[in-house]
Amino acid sequence: MPAARLAGRHLTIVRVFCAVVFAHHGRDIFRRMKTIRNMGLILVLLGAGQAWGGFYEGFIHYEQGNYEQALQEFRPLAEGGNAFAQLYLGVMYDKGEGVPQNFSTAMKWWRMSAEQGGAVAQYNLGGMYENGRGVQRDYVEAVKWYRMAANSGLADAQYKLGSLYANGQGIAQNTKVAQYWYRKAAEQDEVRAQLSLGIMYDNGQGVGQNYTEAARWYRKAAEQGDPLAQYNLGGLYANGQGVAKDFTQAANWYRKAALQSDPLAQYNLGILYDEGQGVPQDDKVAVQWYRRAAEQGVANAQYNLAIMYHNGMGVPQDDVEAYKWLSILVQGGNRDAVAGRDAIAKTMTATQISDAERLAAEWRNRH
Repeated sequence: MPAARLAGRHLTIVRVFCAVVFAHHGRDIFRRMKTIRNMGLILVLLGAGQAWGGFYEGFIHYEQGNYEQALQEFRPLAEGGNAFAQLYLGVMYDKGEGVPQNFSTAMKWWRMSAEQGGAVAQYNLGGMYENGRGVQRDYVEAVKWYRMAANSGLADAQYKLGSLYANGQGIAQNTKVAQYWYRKAAEQDEVRAQLSLGIMYDNGQGVGQNYTEAARWYRKAAEQGDPLAQYNLGGLYANGQGVAKDFTQAANWYRKAALQSDPLAQYNLGILYDEGQGVPQDDKVAVQWYRRAAEQGVANAQYNLAIMYHNGMGVPQDDVEAYKWLSILVQGGNRDAVAGRDAIAKTMTATQISDAERLAAEWRNRH
């Protein structure tokens, strides 16, 4: 019986960026409580008019992880009104460092620091209200505190304020104002703001669509290691948007994102190896990247992997594996895979089909 014929592989580069424009992509820096790490700054602050005796000792103890000793130095200073000691004490309660973790107490100390103009404490309070930690979630209050910190020039707060404007959380949605705050933060090398600003130019949201500007901001974020920016920059190179079309550069940026487990970058890199665009044509390497993307649930990668197994391209011919991947697609609601799976089944024994269905079920249970 001749081998079942299936449709060709999906070999169109995928460009997806809209859905993640205003997501808090990558890290949640609300937990990245900023503290003073510049010794020179501490020395300057000693003459700033607040009580500082013991602060330096507390700082050293904190940096060394001696939290109980740090607490002994910070608490009397905080109770005496020292805004930086209040900031540190809030951090310690938030993280449970030397004290039982208590978000409400962390907020108490941050509020005292924030009311003295402490931008980092203002930012941290905004994060507590945004995330509903130690207090009921309140986007209006989050906007209030982020704005205070943003007006002081804190890039993290500028990014967060931009995100709330972009999403219409706690304030009327306004993409123009969102891009204003993203730009403020991006110009301070805040990587998420650079990514967000690139996406806004890519989509024409809050600014006129401009692929050249999109590429410029993606590149800044990509060079800082952001995988989504790397992926989007690769997409611009693959499509010749805002930059000269260059599959070698597309492969370069897709690879950087793919190595950080970005599933669509893995899929697109598989396509480039499949087609020999920007890289030497190599079915084995194409299969490797398709497999990584397929394991993360990318439907087109799963389909391509099935075809590669069915045709013995880059892997030994194996219809059990081909059927497995098509069955995973069918169970996921992909009706287009039904015909391919059923066509392959005609060339398989009952035992092989049973094995393939078992492997598919095991995959689904793992995912």
